[in-house]
Amino acid sequence: MRLLTAVLVGLLATQDVLARPSPDPKSPWVRHKSGRGKRHLTAALSKSAGIQRRDVNETASCSEAAATTIKAPKTNVWGSLTNDEAASVVAWLFAQEDLNLTISDDATAWDNSVLLVESMVPNKTDALGYIDGCKAPPKKYAHVVLNERASEFPTYTDILVGPLPIDNATTSWEPLTYPYNKENGGGKVRNIDADSDDTLYTEWLYVIGASVADITLELWNGTATGADNDTLDIWGIDPLWQDDDRIIRWDAFWNLPTDDFDAETLLPLGLYVMSDVTGRDPSKWSLEGWLYNSIFYNSTEAFREAFSSPGYLKNGPNVEGDWARTDQQGEILPKDDSYPPTTIAPSGSRFSVDPDQKYVEWMDWSFYIAFNRDTGMSLFDIRYKGKRLIYELGLQEALAHYAGNDPMQSGTSYLDTYYGFGPYAFELVSGYDCPAYATYLNTSFYVSETVHTHIDSICLFEFTGDYPMQRHSTGKYVSVTKNTYFVVRSVSTVGNYDYMFSYTFYIDGSIAVEVRASGYIQSTYFAKNEDYGFHINDFLSGSMHDHVLNWKVDWDILGTNNSVELMSLVPAAVEYPWSKGKKRNTMKLERSFVESEDESRFDWAANGATQVLVVNEDEKNEFGEMRGYRVLPYTGTVHLTVKNSSNLANAANWAGHDIQITKQKDTEPRAAHPYNSQDVNDPPVDFDKFFDGENLRKEDLVMWVNLGMHHVPHTGDLPNTVFTTAHTGIQFMPNNYFSMDQSRQTVNMVRIDYDNGTTSLVDTFGQKNSDGSCALEFEPAEPDLYGYTGDVVIRKFPYDPNNPYYDTESIV
Repeated sequence: MRLLTAVLVGLLATQDVLARPSPDPKSPWVRHKSGRGKRHLTAALSKSAGIQRRDVNETASCSEAAATTIKAPKTNVWGSLTNDEAASVVAWLFAQEDLNLTISDDATAWDNSVLLVESMVPNKTDALGYIDGCKAPPKKYAHVVLNERASEFPTYTDILVGPLPIDNATTSWEPLTYPYNKENGGGKVRNIDADSDDTLYTEWLYVIGASVADITLELWNGTATGADNDTLDIWGIDPLWQDDDRIIRWDAFWNLPTDDFDAETLLPLGLYVMSDVTGRDPSKWSLEGWLYNSIFYNSTEAFREAFSSPGYLKNGPNVEGDWARTDQQGEILPKDDSYPPTTIAPSGSRFSVDPDQKYVEWMDWSFYIAFNRDTGMSLFDIRYKGKRLIYELGLQEALAHYAGNDPMQSGTSYLDTYYGFGPYAFELVSGYDCPAYATYLNTSFYVSETVHTHIDSICLFEFTGDYPMQRHSTGKYVSVTKNTYFVVRSVSTVGNYDYMFSYTFYIDGSIAVEVRASGYIQSTYFAKNEDYGFHINDFLSGSMHDHVLNWKVDWDILGTNNSVELMSLVPAAVEYPWSKGKKRNTMKLERSFVESEDESRFDWAANGATQVLVVNEDEKNEFGEMRGYRVLPYTGTVHLTVKNSSNLANAANWAGHDIQITKQKDTEPRAAHPYNSQDVNDPPVDFDKFFDGENLRKEDLVMWVNLGMHHVPHTGDLPNTVFTTAHTGIQFMPNNYFSMDQSRQTVNMVRIDYDNGTTSLVDTFGQKNSDGSCALEFEPAEPDLYGYTGDVVIRKFPYDPNNPYYDTESIV
């Protein structure tokens, strides 16, 4: 990741303006505006002329790779605001004197500003009447988040603005309260990071760094004082400790990389400082102590006295080297300089897209794509053969809960929607993140009176797997079916981790949800950390942590009245009429239903012995079996190891089980709130409060499933964790939903009849064969990566539709 000046559509970059989401992501490189790690795209383009590369052959493909453009059957009611809608909402907000708003560029830490403007997702009960019937689309509203800092008690405030379009006679705003269950919250949650932009560093952390500059110079020949020549950094835990009405920070010292590589989280130095930062007046903040070598000192003076004593143990630093750099190094693998196998789409794309409505059709599948600041991409109205299976499928929250013998790792439990997945869903790299022939969609998000568009940040493509869908052979024939599937993908880089999200649709009617993680681990100093991680470099420990990501699956199997059946394989001793009076040790099925929310939070059974089935009890197939879908782990799935987390209190109660089921309610649309970390004891959304004993038989059901990984980093995580092993997923497969396997419909299969070594028939069932009129060339499989853009930014206030583009510095 680097700070990169974006080349805007129709506009040459002429100035540097940092436009970023608020709050900053956890990785500290975003705060360094001075240029460390910055690479300008214009400079890269100017250098590209001297780099040898293959030209792209535009005419070699038999058909255009891009998807066919179609018109969606309905408006995407879950879609984003248009540019004009966003601009009109922002202008209207600034006209409301009671909000006392200041333009972000002019706002100080003591002003109110607009953090977010996006479309408010309609209630399901309102949306169904439109997508399933003849009712008008639900009225459109904007969801707005205000950063109200013009107070001793700053808050993040959710409000609802509408209906849209803006009309001074009918448009109004009101606190957004119904999706949250915080007592007397009024749509507000405190902002304990209100002074984190400037005051925290200039009036506190850099002052602390200067107070021990003599120590840091002796230890590491560096300082963290806010000076341009600093070689050290200071940053710390998230969320802040919130015990006994006090706000406590623990911050660590880190070495800064000496080049562009984003390796800072690999360079801890083992020195920690504790502060009480309760309130907004830095003069009333207090330094509570220092920790070094597992010894706590209650003052700077006590630390300095010990440090200066004879024989005091002074540990060495973690210093950047090739071990922390991601470029190629070492001897090139045998024949690796030859181009590897690649994939093509010889007939072009076999799916259709409405890019404006973000509506997709492939084979018998159809769905809408939505995108927001907090969770990035989600899918709505997923239908197979015209019948809706899932109303909503999308990420809710992602937790990375660390542990260690030091307060930095012990105190860190990132809730990543605080930073947002949407703002960091950058342009995908063609041929690497997705096949070169993929179709791409753009995404947009609002920040600081501008709308950012990330070009090509969602990709859609077909792919044929390296194993078949079906196979069988006999002495007379062999039958094989290709496993061609359809993928929707995005990647969000939230601080040090890159999360790849993939939704995969198969021709047998099944769906897979997968997450892969790569990027730089957050490490810790090795001293006395043996119980929490491996020793992976000179003074480095891989800090153990759990990744837990929560998904919402709103099931609609042949209607909204669904049930969850649990079918378990159990050992049994059974006497049969034919067993001559003896019991035989065998196994049987035990079936039960999840009756209510009192019993609807559970984990995957040991040995995978219990199947979880979502069924419609009133819809049976021709053999009398309930039609439904099975939910099963696709790859590793986990829940949080920590019980009653001291860091999180009630902020992530969704993380404690593998599967949790509730009755669908419009007042419970999200399992979490992006600012739950600001008040962990009384968060805006406490997931435990969803469970109030509601009946779950023949009801509209929502399943909340957790994916994740238990990660104990090892030397193979240096320089980056790799996608191949940091992988989790879940699958939904038809279970008695059809009378037979639906993949039999494809013609991409073959049956070869043979006898005594002689083939008598090769049946390809009408597959399209090449007539030789179109030769396939290699070049179209290699994309022109010099077209990589970054993002486009459109100013929304003041808004000039004739000149909307606005220069930015983009994080990519």
